[in-house]
Amino acid sequence: MIVGVSADADDDDAEMLRNDFTVIGELLLSEGVGSWNEPAATETSEFEMWGYSGLHRVRRLAVHLAVDGRLPAPLAEGQRATDDALLKQAYAVLPTGRPGPFDHLVHHSDCEGYYVPVAFERVIVDEKVPGGYVGSSVRLLAETRRIAQAIGLPEDLDPDSEEVFEATDGEVPATEGWQRYGVEAYVCLQLLRAAELSVETGSTIAFC
Repeated sequence: MIVGVSADADDDDAEMLRNDFTVIGELLLSEGVGSWNEPAATETSEFEMWGYSGLHRVRRLAVHLAVDGRLPAPLAEGQRATDDALLKQAYAVLPTGRPGPFDHLVHHSDCEGYYVPVAFERVIVDEKVPGGYVGSSVRLLAETRRIAQAIGLPEDLDPDSEEVFEATDGEVPATEGWQRYGVEAYVCLQLLRAAELSVETGSTIAFC
């Protein structure tokens, strides 16, 4: 994830980004959720995601909390989040009905597209934008905080700290606390920081 993606863009990438941001601005206006323009970025901030799998692991927690209000058991070694039945069901349905509690976290490409710092409830689905979805980084921040609270994760933890590294390593599986979900905790902390910076600066979160 990148906040301030235009800061280091070459001429070709900058033109592509301007086109993307223009389309997103038009979609926001057509949805009646307000206007937005990407500010000029002076620096780029990058946030690691533990590959694609880390994001899907957090989404797995979200869909279980949405359906029955409980966390699923931690994934066993060799299990994949994308094999989870509830997560498969969530991915199979476009977010066109009544907004769910974790729509902006769950319904977004895992490798491209944008979150914009505008508060709107319904995820925007449109093939004109990369990834087919536009999410709200305001909502992403709130939804990720709900996940962090559910697993008991302190938001002020450094994702690169030894404590988090030991939890993600999983050589000795934890039996309680956020450490049971080590990878999910790491990704949550990165999502929180990216969303906070997006809201603070007015810049998009870009998935690359």
